[in-house]
Amino acid sequence: MSIIFSRQCEYALQAVTYLALKPAGEMTSIKELAKKLDIPYHFLGKILQDLVYKGLLMSQKGPTGGFALGLPATEITLFHIVEAIDGVGFNTNCVLGFPECSGKNPCAVHDSWGEYREGIYQMLVKRNIAEMAKAMKKPEYAAMRR
Repeated sequence: MSIIFSRQCEYALQAVTYLALKPAGEMTSIKELAKKLDIPYHFLGKILQDLVYKGLLMSQKGPTGGFALGLPATEITLFHIVEAIDGVGFNTNCVLGFPECSGKNPCAVHDSWGEYREGIYQMLVKRNIAEMAKAMKKPEYAAMRR
């Protein structure tokens, strides 16, 4: 599990990256996604529905249904997915969990974390899912590019 993002967010990032490797508009079943990415089926279903609600994915019911990107992969940034699933608390919340942490009342790592947080934010807003899918070297993704 990530130090910054929830398990749901990690799974969302993995699933959307996988879908980005599919031809535009091609539906992928939740069964395929769950199996290929080793994500619990029902947990993944809830995550994907959240992404549909936010407009990042589209879904279709029926035997030929499934999920596909709701926008071109070049238009979906990592930040869009993080925002849809976890919100943007990572960009404002204290990394140690102190609710009152701020510039006026900083925790022990407040200033250091601020530098990292800005770097993470810049990476999330600058990287899109098309770039992520292209750069992915994990076997379950790489096999789709052949």
